Amino acid sequence: MKTTGTFHRSRTLRAPGGLSLRLDVRAVTVVVLLLAVTLAASVVLIGTGDFPIPAGDVLRTLAGNGNAGQEFIVTELRLPRALVGLLVGASLGLGGALFQSVSRNPLGSPDVLGLGQGSTAGALVMIVLFSGSAAQVALGALVGGLVTGLAVYLLAWKQGVHGYRLVLVGVGVCAIATAVNGYLLTKADLVDAARAYFWMTGSLAGRDWDQVWPLLVLCAVLVPLVLGNARGLRMLEMGDDVAYALGVRVERVRLLLTVSAVLLTSGATAAAGPVGFLALTAPQLARRLTRSPGPNLVPSMFMGAALLIVADWASQWVFGADQLPVGVVTGSLGGVHLLWLLVTERRAARI
Repeated sequence: MKTTGTFHRSRTLRAPGGLSLRLDVRAVTVVVLLLAVTLAASVVLIGTGDFPIPAGDVLRTLAGNGNAGQEFIVTELRLPRALVGLLVGASLGLGGALFQSVSRNPLGSPDVLGLGQGSTAGALVMIVLFSGSAAQVALGALVGGLVTGLAVYLLAWKQGVHGYRLVLVGVGVCAIATAVNGYLLTKADLVDAARAYFWMTGSLAGRDWDQVWPLLVLCAVLVPLVLGNARGLRMLEMGDDVAYALGVRVERVRLLLTVSAVLLTSGATAAAGPVGFLALTAPQLARRLTRSPGPNLVPSMFMGAALLIVADWASQWVFGADQLPVGVVTGSLGGVHLLWLLVTERRAARI
């Protein structure tokens, strides 16, 4: 083992055959702590509700040693909700990190780029115009997010896609999608409007295994693909010319990672509704904790999962089971973070 740089920051592990792996000790520590917090919060969340279950009983039930009542509550009602929360949070955290890295802009998140509003438009079309089932609404949200992401990318293209142009185009597309959503709501009857408003808040209530499996498959495909291109993404952050010189196929990598980010965020929105500002906040907090350059993909993913699980537990603990959708909590906290970020960027003369 050879230590490079400061001992507490990074180490290079060398194996026979000339292979080496550079580890950022602080980043690894942050990921391990976030994983511990996420798992602990998930156990507490599963035990929270109208029928409280102590954490020890939750663990015994998950191990197959609970009674019949606990088995039903934990495995059929609450475990799927927790798993959807983990997958949605991880998808939004990773998607937000990708957007911010590709745009080289801390404001380059799905919330600002209009993907959430685009997914909402797709869901509202299915609810208002077709009175679609839950599966059809999820499919509409996924298609709406993909169409919006494609529109933003094409409109921002001019001999490549660059940071502030991507953000500005996204803001414009977001405004258009918001107007479309408002129009669709005016056309809805009372029942469909109530259903639409509930979906638009973003919630984990009522989530079951039907939402877990599609999102799990999506993450199983996209997360390894994204992490496999992490080196190219780090090169892109240094500028297109430098990346070209280092052998990165810039537009191919950018397009691949942008499509992956759109799929991750659209899939998460389809599963839980538009959970506001999580994709903006999680990568920023992860970067500040790790103090590491680069996209911080893995820390952002774990940070997103931890934030959503803790927010869902806090909403139930403070307001009661399913009285306050988790999207309201993340939207409130994320809005405060966005204002702080804007002030910081202005003071640094970047906006």
